[in-house]
Amino acid sequence: MNLTISGHHLEVTPALRGYVTSKLDRITRHFDQVVDVKVLLTIDNMKEKERRQRAECNVHVKGRDLFAESSHADLYAAVDELTDKLDRQVGRYKTKTQDHHHVAAKRQA
Repeated sequence: MNLTISGHHLEVTPALRGYVTSKLDRITRHFDQVVDVKVLLTIDNMKEKERRQRAECNVHVKGRDLFAESSHADLYAAVDELTDKLDRQVGRYKTKTQDHHHVAAKRQA
């Protein structure tokens, strides 16, 4: 898995990088066909402070690209929401791509 973490108007500290990596390990634990992950952490200069911190992620899996974004007042909370969204998307993708034909093959034998 190729992981890229970048920041826009933000310096990605080693603590933040470690936190994002540990959270994204949950996705690769559920689904092992993840090819590439790109994470963009942004601080927007908006007037409303509750949605300033934003985290976006593009996950390239075999056959599809999954995208999720999350905004929050705290960047760590935005990363938590982001990984929850991605986990649900990867779970749905995994159930869609599973081979369900093996049940019919057992009935014929």
